[in-house]
Amino acid sequence: MGSVRQVQITFDCAEPERVARFWCEVLGYVVPPPPPGFESWGAFDRSLPAERQGSAFACVDPNGVGPRLFFQRVPEGKVVKNRVHLDVRVGTGLVGEERLAALEAECARLEKLGATRGMLLRADGFNESCQVMQDVEGNEFCLD
Repeated sequence: MGSVRQVQITFDCAEPERVARFWCEVLGYVVPPPPPGFESWGAFDRSLPAERQGSAFACVDPNGVGPRLFFQRVPEGKVVKNRVHLDVRVGTGLVGEERLAALEAECARLEKLGATRGMLLRADGFNESCQVMQDVEGNEFCLD
């Protein structure tokens, strides 16, 4: 049996570049270089058939540690809660008010990028507090 070498996380969305650029800002990711022979992603995109233009975008961890994120355009809108979501780990090792302050600071930063604040799940003696959020297209994620 082979071993997994890389993991890519794929998002279905309406506007791939918009959602990708949001996640670049959230995670400190970058847009990878365009394919060989193209000066920019825009030039590459314009080389595609009209129906494929704007249909996909990606971002990567500049340190090569985190997974590649891929965003693909789909015709249908989001209608139900995600079955899988990202946890953005901003409060690791923090507890109580210190953790809540870290979650709130990151939540405020992400709201300026277009995220929407959801429910704050407070520590319950088993789990630490986390803040539920939605990205610019309504995909749920947590500040953890």
